[in-house]
Amino acid sequence: MTPVSVIQGDSPVVLGLPHTGTYVPDEVAAQLNENGRQLADTDWHIDRLYDGLLAGVTTVIANFHRYVIDANRDPEGASLYPGQNTTTLVPLTDFDGRDIWDVPPTQSDIEFRSHTFHAPYHAALEAELNRIKAIHGFAILYDCHSIRSDIPFLFDGTLPVLNIGTNLGATCDAGIAQAVEGISTSSGHDTVVNARFKGGWTTRRYGQPQNGLHAIQMEIAQRAYLEQEAPPWRYSSRKAENLRNILRPILQLLHTWRP
Repeated sequence: MTPVSVIQGDSPVVLGLPHTGTYVPDEVAAQLNENGRQLADTDWHIDRLYDGLLAGVTTVIANFHRYVIDANRDPEGASLYPGQNTTTLVPLTDFDGRDIWDVPPTQSDIEFRSHTFHAPYHAALEAELNRIKAIHGFAILYDCHSIRSDIPFLFDGTLPVLNIGTNLGATCDAGIAQAVEGISTSSGHDTVVNARFKGGWTTRRYGQPQNGLHAIQMEIAQRAYLEQEAPPWRYSSRKAENLRNILRPILQLLHTWRP
């Protein structure tokens, strides 16, 4: 299993998918407990949701599961949201705060997984952003995420459907954020910007608008495209098509945006 899959295009837009992978090496699976082996915190079917929405888009996909190592966390272990519940570089709990390991990972395990999985994903993502920037003079990373709507351990209440993150405006040109927010809001789906999800480590790392690299995160509540937010996590074509009709113009707008 290769840790990352890349589909190259020539659009200014690069899709990052750090959490859709479900691969867990046998030796890691043997350390997970029964709860951990459910892989409940996957961004289920997010690759299918975005597939075919924008011709010529570059896509970078992490094939490994976030319980192996989280590709959207700082490899140095710094928290994304100090003072709030969150999961770590190699999570010790699921999103509900429940243990996922029979044999917790050691520091040596974490270092190995960082080298074997985390680093190759980001090497590929950085290479593609630089390649696209060389073509257009700029690149836009659109980081694709989804999550269950109700997770009291992580946030209060029910999550809005569309959650846009730009780290309080630091990771992309203001025009990009405003345009994405405008389409999202006009769709009729409840939309927030820089609320609970302000953009993960990936968005914050690569979002350097002063250097021609723009990054924006879209976190989608899974009720918008799954039949139900529970096993077996079935994709709802009816719900998804409604959502795709919103995501398509967002990506097309980013494709035509110019600094």
